[in-house]
Amino acid sequence: MRVAIYARVSTSDKGQDTEVQLAPLRDYCRSRQWETQEFVDEGMSGARHDRPALNNMMTAVRRRQVKAVVVWKLDRLGRSLKHLLQLVEDMHNSGCDFISITETIDTTTAQGRLVFQLMGALAEFERALIRERVFAGLANAKRHGKRLGAPKKSAPETVRVLRAQGLTVQQVAQQLGVTERTVQRYSNGGDKIPVSFP
Repeated sequence: MRVAIYARVSTSDKGQDTEVQLAPLRDYCRSRQWETQEFVDEGMSGARHDRPALNNMMTAVRRRQVKAVVVWKLDRLGRSLKHLLQLVEDMHNSGCDFISITETIDTTTAQGRLVFQLMGALAEFERALIRERVFAGLANAKRHGKRLGAPKKSAPETVRVLRAQGLTVQQVAQQLGVTERTVQRYSNGGDKIPVSFP
């Protein structure tokens, strides 16, 4: 069976080297007599969804060139639960399994599938909480006389309020009915309001 090995180190992983992840991954696959194809992103943050090796690996997954993706730890694949679930769902839709050897998650087993179903339920719960926070934030902004809706003079302030509540650029754009580029522009100082976002 041919499987993909994915490893990543970011610029903040001082002194780390991808071999720390690759060595146990190779051993794991060798013990199962799997043929491997390695995909490695160096100097890439896990918060970035667009990573060269990750993109190449997902292309191989969609083309059904690999039967499973094996990672050392979940956070090497992605930092957000939403992104992780999206990747694993894409794998599942392509008939590809997912294995994280540190967390002992293996979707080839019933237990591994259950773990990801629970994670999916938690992600849905998180989305519901975010929606509640959005509506509460909008109601609060309205009570304080803030104008909401399409981008007007007050749009930068609305973006600032919603982003400060922890909403992503995509969520703010959807909520206000504007493009992500507009939200990014306001977030990057195009509104002349000093803002600090995570």
